Amino acid sequence: MPNLKDLRTQINSVGSTKKITSAMKMVAASKLRRSQEKAEAARPYSLRIEEMLLSLASTGVSREGIIKLLTGTGKQDNYLVIPVTADRGLCGGFNSSINRETVKLVRTLENQGKKISLITIGKKSRDYFKRLMNDKIIESFIDLGAKGAGYDIAMQISKNIQSLYFDNRFDVCTLIYNKFKSAITQEVTHQQLIPLNINEKAEENNDKDFDNSIYIYEPDENAILKDLLPKNITIQVFKILLESNAGEQGARMMAMDNATRNAGEMIDSLTLKYNR
Repeated sequence: MPNLKDLRTQINSVGSTKKITSAMKMVAASKLRRSQEKAEAARPYSLRIEEMLLSLASTGVSREGIIKLLTGTGKQDNYLVIPVTADRGLCGGFNSSINRETVKLVRTLENQGKKISLITIGKKSRDYFKRLMNDKIIESFIDLGAKGAGYDIAMQISKNIQSLYFDNRFDVCTLIYNKFKSAITQEVTHQQLIPLNINEKAEENNDKDFDNSIYIYEPDENAILKDLLPKNITIQVFKILLESNAGEQGARMMAMDNATRNAGEMIDSLTLKYNR
């Protein structure tokens, strides 16, 4: 049984931990507000650019050149899977949920005879998959910054993805990330980036108020697509990075709040034992 000195030491130790977790909670709450504003501001733009691509896709376009980003290669043999996690921990199950979902998807595709490659975003996914399936990792992006990833990083990731695609390294590209819902809720989401999943997007738009007006484009559809398709990939990657960053701050705030509460309860229990 611990003596009084041991109890005092333990109370002081837990008290120090409580101060740290409380401070981390306040920092995460401050970052969450800014991250949430950025993520919500990016959604309308990414949605509208996808709607425009859907409208253009309804016209006849060829599979040549850069239009392959929309129409695909005609095969589904090689997959590029991109898990998006954080660089840091102490945010509950935020990172582990993405890693588990990625492993589940990879195993499912392998059972179907598909070849899988990985590009990891965030230290937590890089470290996890280095241990588990290092031979599948093509590239890793880490140290995205304390304020979250900027557009320049999204552009770099987008260029690397497109370069691999036009080198025929993969046929389908899917990103797995935590979509920000609220401070306490993040939803693990799959988004097919290349080729654009036209059928799925059309079903989503049928559930919403969607403008089905017919537009005349100037210049022609192919010229617009050549400019719009690479930009769409960058915009979607940027949106996903912002969503992930907002979700990370929300998850960290809740994790640190729970840790602070648990530390307080432990201090109360130890103090009661000490007084007795």
